[in-house]
Amino acid sequence: MDLNLGFGDKLKLGAKAIGHKVTQYRLSTGKTKELATKYGQLKGQQRRTFYDGETYYSFEGIPFAQPPVGELRFRAPQPSSAWKGVRDCTYARDKPMQRNVITTTAEGSEDCLYLNVYAKKLESPQPLPVMVWIYGGGFQIGGASREIYGPDYFMKHDVILVTLNYRVGALGFLSLKDEGLKVPGNAGLKDQILALRWVKENVASFNGDPENITLMGESAGAASAHILMQSEQARGLFHRAIVQSGSALCEWATQQDRNGVRRLAKKLGFSGNLESEEEILKFFQQVPAGKLAVHCNAIVTQEEERDYEIIAFGPVIESYVGEDCVVPKPQQEQLSQAWGNEIPMIIGGTSFEGLFSYQSTLKDPTHMLSAFEAIIPRKIRDSIDKDELGEMVRRLKSSYFDDPERASMELFECLHILSIKNFWHDIHRTLLARLAYAPTSPTYLYRFDMDSSHFNQYRIIKCGKKVRGVCHADDLSYMFHGLLSTKLDKDSPEYRTIERMIGMWTSFATNGDPNCEVIAPLKWDPLKPGGPELCLNIADGLEFIPLPESKQFVVWDSFYTRESLY
Repeated sequence: MDLNLGFGDKLKLGAKAIGHKVTQYRLSTGKTKELATKYGQLKGQQRRTFYDGETYYSFEGIPFAQPPVGELRFRAPQPSSAWKGVRDCTYARDKPMQRNVITTTAEGSEDCLYLNVYAKKLESPQPLPVMVWIYGGGFQIGGASREIYGPDYFMKHDVILVTLNYRVGALGFLSLKDEGLKVPGNAGLKDQILALRWVKENVASFNGDPENITLMGESAGAASAHILMQSEQARGLFHRAIVQSGSALCEWATQQDRNGVRRLAKKLGFSGNLESEEEILKFFQQVPAGKLAVHCNAIVTQEEERDYEIIAFGPVIESYVGEDCVVPKPQQEQLSQAWGNEIPMIIGGTSFEGLFSYQSTLKDPTHMLSAFEAIIPRKIRDSIDKDELGEMVRRLKSSYFDDPERASMELFECLHILSIKNFWHDIHRTLLARLAYAPTSPTYLYRFDMDSSHFNQYRIIKCGKKVRGVCHADDLSYMFHGLLSTKLDKDSPEYRTIERMIGMWTSFATNGDPNCEVIAPLKWDPLKPGGPELCLNIADGLEFIPLPESKQFVVWDSFYTRESLY
């Protein structure tokens, strides 16, 4: 699964390769606006939306933490200091330091802990609901750029949208076991929490309601949002969650201890004692940030890639419980008592998530199309013997193929199986946990199935123009205006889908219920304990139907014991 390939970078750098004209738009009205936060004065600007030219206010590059450099590298973020004078927030700051997946060079800045606030109105009879976005990118890349996550579609509604940066790769997720070094891991998740605290404390200055905050994210951002629903550090910092194409239960959302710290040290030329984390940390703190970013994922071996272990540094179970611990134990052990059980949730994914693995599977087809054992969840494989694993593989083949003795798969057969392995079955397990542990909190399930020939931007970049299906991250085209967003006819299915997605998401952020005028008379009901997994299927038309993937969950459920399923 090619989680390294970030949505933003692939869009920007792949546009030329497919002959797609990049949209440049700078729809500022020229008017600026100053306001006061608890940390000091800000100057933002008034902007116009892409379609109708409606005005909104943009404040970009607001610091929510001290620059995580020097002694703060790898460590938990520290709150921003107050400033004097008026801070210019009319332009965005750099993305976090990371490896560009196309050029393989470093880009971004280690000084990256900034957020952006977009407000439809700065004055209204009632404060506006707040929506906070966490980007995906496999915990390796990404950034809160308006070039990718433009607020235009949301700004047709009376809401506040916040997008935030968090550290990625080794800079965000290096983990050391020595308690005295104060680098237990998950600094990137702690960045997200500190940003949420800043929003809670300051969003009223932007006409936002600090008691009505919805956290939403996609892929690694979805896993992050779900992890924070289990973390006591985030209790009360948001009141609703929208979790898109990911979950804290996804295998890729929690990293195994693969000796990555020592492997990275060797890769960077460390010649000291590899058993001394203190020596390694001192060495890492002297290495240029760009060099760390370029090399941190280069330590992943072909064997690990073939086993779908492609994230070198991501969320971990922290080896000791410090005062800022975010993940003290496995996610599954936290679900029953999670504070997030108290809040409403929307969760779902795209109808062909597995297209995300199109390129990585084609890169190594002889192996990947016959690697049935690697498809069985790693946690299960680690707890059974060879005979039991062979029996599970036979069950898998019997479930998917007429011939259970098949030695290999066709490409699209494999990708459909990976849709379930890497995304949908763990979403299903999350639903089982929600219905068991949060039966009185609404849980809404959706399936994004809008298969446009020209507007599903990530699939086009990832798979070319001839492949069809709704890929992982294709829903983002219908939520955010970006560099590849063409102007649509307002009578087109694509524009209707934008209106529906934004209408439902903003309605949910406003009152905890996604039903709204734009989808009427259809009614989207929350799941019921003991009932079928009914989803809103979002395509050219809308249908409330049994989740089509549910029939495949039977064999996947059989790999788990009742106790280990959720």
